[in-house]
Amino acid sequence: MNNISDFLSWMFGSEHLVLRDAETTEEKITLHIEIEKKPHVCPECGMMTDYVHDYRPHTVKEVSILGKETILIFRKRRYRCTNCGKRFYENNDLVCSYKRMTKRLQNWIVNRLKNEYSYTSVAREIKTSVNTIIRIFDESVCYEAPEFERTIAIDEFKGNTGNEKYQCIITDPEKHRVLDILPNRRKATVQEHFTQQSTKSRKHIQYFIADMWNPYFEAAKETFENAHRIVDKYHWIRQVIHAFESIRKKVQATVKKNQRLCFKRSRVLLNKRYEYLDEKDKVKVEKMLSISTELRTAHTLKEAFFQLLESKNSHEAATVLNYWNSQAKHCGIASFEKCARVLKLWELEILHSFDCPYTNGFTEGCNNKIKVLKRNAYGYRNFERFRNRILHIFCEKAIVEPTD
Repeated sequence: MNNISDFLSWMFGSEHLVLRDAETTEEKITLHIEIEKKPHVCPECGMMTDYVHDYRPHTVKEVSILGKETILIFRKRRYRCTNCGKRFYENNDLVCSYKRMTKRLQNWIVNRLKNEYSYTSVAREIKTSVNTIIRIFDESVCYEAPEFERTIAIDEFKGNTGNEKYQCIITDPEKHRVLDILPNRRKATVQEHFTQQSTKSRKHIQYFIADMWNPYFEAAKETFENAHRIVDKYHWIRQVIHAFESIRKKVQATVKKNQRLCFKRSRVLLNKRYEYLDEKDKVKVEKMLSISTELRTAHTLKEAFFQLLESKNSHEAATVLNYWNSQAKHCGIASFEKCARVLKLWELEILHSFDCPYTNGFTEGCNNKIKVLKRNAYGYRNFERFRNRILHIFCEKAIVEPTD
């Protein structure tokens, strides 16, 4: 860089800038700039002209410099065509027409919103209104649903947006991509979205992963004819944990006062696999189990169920699961009998999870990030804006640059 003009052109991403004046205070930097004069093509007749009709100042906000609010006073030329008399502004890469901030600041705002910041916090950072930030985001960002590939996962999250309690997220756990956000989790909405995919794309789906919400599987069954429908491991394992927890809480609530000390840290110790406990903790567990026959039976069933997780494929898992179901159905504990019925109902989808290398873990991680976004903003009312904001955080492309 040979001079200050080259430096300004590099910094602002606009060629041939000239600095006319600069003012600075403790909180603000003001730069007076213009573009070097050059001939322009008349938009009316196509003739070249370099006749300057007049100058007009255009005050715009710029990305802060040295932590200070930065204002550009851009001296715009208005040319007049000597052939047809048409008046027009010079071309520039710095500011869009009728905008009060530079293109660089608009892009900075859009990139800032790729994090979980609220519109209010970004507006406060550059000292502008929240409505301005929202308008820039709506004008600059738009996402379309991509084609599905080999694996898709679906889950709901509590968004409370667009008069719906739950919204739906669709991901590709194989490629770690968020594909789309749906306004609700109803079967009609999910199936309509699935059928918008091409026939080739629908036939290419091999794995469909979801929790135990039946409308998801009904929609998938009618849409993805070649896909293995899979219940995420966390959700069917949780059925057994919940059954065991109901027994633990019931027993703990009925023990005598002098026995309550035995149940200190009972949830952690009893839920943990027995083989992973050290000798000291095993003694504590045995003491708790000796208090209640029902608790010991429930603990035995829980430990037997964990053996299912050691299965290497669906064939091995089927044998273990069928044996465990037969034991649980006749154990005399209502919560485990109910659990056995649920697992039998979802048996095929559970067994498929042993042959699939993917889970809903990535999807659940995305949901956690969405909850942070929602909490920072104190909720969203507009679903389309909420959808675009989520996709903007997780996706890399489809940003529409600001235009005149």
